[in-house]
Amino acid sequence: MNWEQLLSLKRHGDTHKRLRKEQEETRLGFEVDYDRIIFSSTFRSLQDKTQVIPLPISVGSKKDFVHTRLTHSLEVSVVGRTLGRIAGQKILSKYPYLNDIHGYHFSDFGAIVAAAALAHDIGNPPFGHSGEKAIGSYFERGNGKKYKALLSNEEYQDLIDFEGNANGFKLLTESREGVPGGLRLSYATLGAFMKYPKASLPKKPSKHIADKKFGFFQSEKDFFMEVVDEIGLIDNPKNTGVGFYRHPLTYLVEAADDICYTIIDFEDGINLELIPEEYALEYLINLVKENINTKKYNSMKQSSDRLSYLRALAINTLIMDAVEVFEENETEILTGSFDAALLDKGKYKAQIDDIIKLSVEKVYQSTEVVDKELAGYKIISDILDVYTTALVNKKEGIHTNYDKLLIQSLPENYKNTESSIYKILLDTCCFVASLSDSAAVHIHNKIMGKQF
Repeated sequence: MNWEQLLSLKRHGDTHKRLRKEQEETRLGFEVDYDRIIFSSTFRSLQDKTQVIPLPISVGSKKDFVHTRLTHSLEVSVVGRTLGRIAGQKILSKYPYLNDIHGYHFSDFGAIVAAAALAHDIGNPPFGHSGEKAIGSYFERGNGKKYKALLSNEEYQDLIDFEGNANGFKLLTESREGVPGGLRLSYATLGAFMKYPKASLPKKPSKHIADKKFGFFQSEKDFFMEVVDEIGLIDNPKNTGVGFYRHPLTYLVEAADDICYTIIDFEDGINLELIPEEYALEYLINLVKENINTKKYNSMKQSSDRLSYLRALAINTLIMDAVEVFEENETEILTGSFDAALLDKGKYKAQIDDIIKLSVEKVYQSTEVVDKELAGYKIISDILDVYTTALVNKKEGIHTNYDKLLIQSLPENYKNTESSIYKILLDTCCFVASLSDSAAVHIHNKIMGKQF
């Protein structure tokens, strides 16, 4: 891969090449990407989507604020911007022609990573990480398995392994009537967003990080390939289907996410008293002991101030570690031979693993989180069942009055029954995934007759 191609400013529908040196400096193309994402309705819905801890349990606790998908995404974008800028300086130093001839600045790298990081969770369903599994389970083990015979292997895999990253690509790029190309983001930003640039099959063909999950549905395959061709991603020879090695900046997007959920989820657990404070501070001190100003730390009388200081220091420590790994392995990243997340190769992996292990035990497996996920499974399954049944019944001409009422309650762009069974089922999954936590509960109450 080469950086000039990877930094493509092209957008869906362009008929001419966009050159960096011709960009308006007060509103750069990559910065426009960020603006389009943050003003989109799909991004706004993240304010009522669970990150890890469900909102109601925080009321009345020591600290009545926890992160949602939206605040998490904003923080990841800030960390991503810093990662991109620092890495951008090093890349331009190594390849000066990118600035001298093409006009790229280090801030361009930051803008690309920030925009991709801002959107990294945009396709995730309600109720946290279990939302994806709930959708997949409906089609693999629930009533949705009856549709398997009507789908290709790849189409069925899209559903049973429903993936928020693939749904995010769909949301960012899908054309609607009067809105060709969705948000029309630059192909560089879309490339950095594509964490797993492969189809749903074959599943995990290798141990390479790019093969861990998948990044597009069959419905978006053609446009996915257009982006891949434009930015010059390298074909992954271990993948017998459609699969490529990552855009190099994807590693920085992933690192920003890894840094934030490692530190911030841990902080939420402390603030909600799921993790003992003094115990937790030791874990953070172990991570930052090489950089901590002991005199400054000991002068802080409020535990919240000490926690904030350690959190900021931990994030900065991991940023510098991730950039160092990126710089050391930039050649291997460009050739696709670097096969792990940046932090997995960093010098703080043991400390990160300790923090994540404690978060899993005390936060992710807490009664409150497990109860939320259990409820989410039932809510998502029930909503999927009634809407897929109604839409498929209409397509087959056997719909009931109840089916008509259900379809009438859907947003206009999810009512189409003229398309394939696969498209109907996938669109219904995407409708469910678009719901906020409270919207999903509201719809479930209606269809269960609990609300008038």
